[in-house]
Amino acid sequence: MINVLLMKAGVIGSGTMGSGIAQLMAMAGEEVLIYDNNPQACKRAQAKLEKIMQRLVEKERLSAEEAQAALSRIVFVDNLMAFADCKLVIEAVVEDLKVKCDLFERLEDICSSDCLLATNTSSLSVTSIAAACDRPQRVLGMHFFNPAPLMKLVEVVPALQTDRLWLGRVKEWLTKWGKTPVEAKDTPGFIVNRIARPFYGEALRILEEGLADEATIDWAMTELGGFRMGPFTLMDYIGNDVNYTVTETVFKAFYYDPRYKPAFTQKRLAEAGWLGRKTGRGYYDYEPDASKPQPRKDPDLGEKIFRRIVLMLINEAYDALFWKIASAEDIELAMTRGVNYPKGLLLWGKEWGYDYCVEAMDELYERYREDRYRCSPLLRELAQQG
Repeated sequence: MINVLLMKAGVIGSGTMGSGIAQLMAMAGEEVLIYDNNPQACKRAQAKLEKIMQRLVEKERLSAEEAQAALSRIVFVDNLMAFADCKLVIEAVVEDLKVKCDLFERLEDICSSDCLLATNTSSLSVTSIAAACDRPQRVLGMHFFNPAPLMKLVEVVPALQTDRLWLGRVKEWLTKWGKTPVEAKDTPGFIVNRIARPFYGEALRILEEGLADEATIDWAMTELGGFRMGPFTLMDYIGNDVNYTVTETVFKAFYYDPRYKPAFTQKRLAEAGWLGRKTGRGYYDYEPDASKPQPRKDPDLGEKIFRRIVLMLINEAYDALFWKIASAEDIELAMTRGVNYPKGLLLWGKEWGYDYCVEAMDELYERYREDRYRCSPLLRELAQQG
């Protein structure tokens, strides 16, 4: 019988994601060590965690005693050797394959043989990271979503070399922490960052074609589509540098498949430093005296925008299912709990009708003659089955 309580875990990287992962584990009763090679970053993270806990107390989501107990379980360390007796170490450092591989090589010499080494990568190959280790069977991906304490979904990504015995243990840990684990094949973008690409990419395509401006596209997706944020508001929230990098990484990893092609518009914003909310300007201007652009509330135009973007999302979801990236259940869970879509995309496609989806995809392909708009074989098969 596996002891679900970890006893001690380690987190490498004290940024938003790393400190968020540490927070959720500490609140679940685990002892957590945090290491960052930048001592100032550790100080900022510690102050931020104290502020977050105080806010939770003020909102009566935690008692003062519970908050203090959780904080006492988080210890900042200045040396990786402190992880020697951890049962789990999660890295949440920069998305750079060499940096991660070098780190895992170092960890192997420090951590005990029964310690699981996990990467929080959102787009890099877990198999490549595991290959840096002499014991790659105890390496896997645990991709949390930001903010980690609030977002329920965690993508569990076994490398080609991962011993599957670890998967059950990881899923037990995540469930204990109040998370919803889904298993994804080690392919670019896993589930969410692969399937969600058209939410941004097709919105940018519509903008670049001049069909509608940012405010109108966001209005169509929120008011007509039921999404919590429109694509441009969401890209500004994520950061145009971060969103562009993920898109570019997935595009390159898929051998430049045009379905994941980045947009020049977003590249230029990133180059200009217009990264969104964090810099005060992105697709929108966030300065206090800035006027908010008003959408063109044309129902026919809005429906056209909404249908085109969701159609591309549906097509991507069915293609992920076709290529066995994840089970149908995990795909639906990933998109509703990972990025809070109003409905599972497989269900959406079924409701719209497979014939409609295939015909609409074929119309786009006929218009543009780009492989970007190729219809998923699974959608076509389902339409033929009636």
